[in-house]
Amino acid sequence: MEKHCTDSQVRGVSTGTTILAATFNGGVVIGSDSRASIGGEYVSSKTINKVIQVHDRIFCCIAGLLADAQAVTKAAKFHLSFHSVQMETPPLVISAASVLKELCYKNKDELQAGFITAGWDRKKGPQVYVVSLGGMLISQPVTIGGSGSTYIYGYVDAKYKPNMSREECLQFATNALALAMGRDNVSGGVAHLVVITETGVEHVVVPGNKLPKFHDE
Repeated sequence: MEKHCTDSQVRGVSTGTTILAATFNGGVVIGSDSRASIGGEYVSSKTINKVIQVHDRIFCCIAGLLADAQAVTKAAKFHLSFHSVQMETPPLVISAASVLKELCYKNKDELQAGFITAGWDRKKGPQVYVVSLGGMLISQPVTIGGSGSTYIYGYVDAKYKPNMSREECLQFATNALALAMGRDNVSGGVAHLVVITETGVEHVVVPGNKLPKFHDE
C-alpha cells in the first residue's frame, strides 16, 4: 500500500512561538513562551524551553523547525567553547551571533531556523542580534519574533524605552509575552526569561496562571 505523508509530518515540529529580547541600562532580557507545534495548528509540547545558553553570558531564542534550531545551537556551543579555549577569554556576543549566522547561511537550503542572540560582554556591554532564516545578521536594541510577535508590534513600539531599569525591562518583556500568548493559538504555557548583566545571569519563570491579563480570557 502506498504511504502518504500528512502535511504536519512534512513540516515537522515547529517552535510556533513568541520570542523577544530587549536591552536595558546595564543588561539585557531575553525570553520566550514554552509551546512547540506541528503544522502551526497542533500543540505538540507545552514545556519547551526555547531560551538556550550558548556561553556563560550569551543566550539565544529559537524559532522555526525545532530539530533544525537545536542542531544549530548545539554546533554553535561547540564553536564558542573551542573559541574561548583558543583565545583564553570569553567570546563576544557578536561572535556568537556570527557563528549562528554562518551556520544558517551555509545551510540555508536545508535549514528552517531563526534566532535572537542576546548577552553581555566586556567590549560592548548588553547587545541583541537577530539572525534571520536565511542567515542575515542585524543588531537592534529590542526585537521580537515568532508567530505571536505579529500581535505585539504596536505594544513594543509604544512601550519600549532605551535605558530602562532592570525591573522595567523585565515587566515589559513579561507583558509582551503575555499579550502574545493570549492571542496566538500556538504560543502559550509559561514565560521563560533570562536577565543577563555584568554580574551574572538570572533565570525567571512565570507560570501561565501568574502572567498579567489584559483582557477576558
